[in-house]
Amino acid sequence: MILKIISAEDIVFQGEVKVVHLPGTMGAFTVLPGHASLISTLTPGDIRYTAADGGEHTVAVGGGIVDVDSNIVSVCIY
Repeated sequence: MILKIISAEDIVFQGEVKVVHLPGTMGAFTVLPGHASLISTLTPGDIRYTAADGGEHTVAVGGGIVDVDSNIVSVCIY
């Protein structure tokens, strides 16, 4: 699946990933390939993802919003 993490200033990350862990307002959740469509707000915390090459990465966020649709995870952060 494709993960796009963007802020007002820059594209933080865009690429293929295996899994994404997000700090949702109603609790942390994980997105895997084939996940149902959803929109959620994010609380301060860390977005953790595993890139297609197996590398583990973390992005600290102050909050934001995520949209999951058709194996594309789009995250707007602040």
